[in-house]
Amino acid sequence: MDDWELEFEWGRVRNLVKDAIGREALPDLNAILFLIGVQELGRWSAIFTKEEKQDLMHIAVCRLLSYDGYYTFAGRDQDGWPHWEAVKPFSTKGVEEQESFLKVKVIQYFKDWEKEQL
Repeated sequence: MDDWELEFEWGRVRNLVKDAIGREALPDLNAILFLIGVQELGRWSAIFTKEEKQDLMHIAVCRLLSYDGYYTFAGRDQDGWPHWEAVKPFSTKGVEEQESFLKVKVIQYFKDWEKEQL
């Protein structure tokens, strides 16, 4: 994906999420990861602990990395939380590279979600 296409699609996803949650400001990557984690959990709580928020973001990252076979879904625990198993090491180095990689996967996630809504 070219840089201009990444920025265009990333802006589209941010606006989609902003409109869906009824906020004025565009969400950042962390906010979108949190929301993907909630979606993957399958339920909303008005109050998530700090640890649960971190867990939700981890769930999102695992889900996104599963597109390229880095993680596989291992199942849900007795409380319904999804768990993922690492299959191969993630070797992308540097914060900027990792953020770009995750943005591409977020775009893919939302494109898949949009297809399911049809």
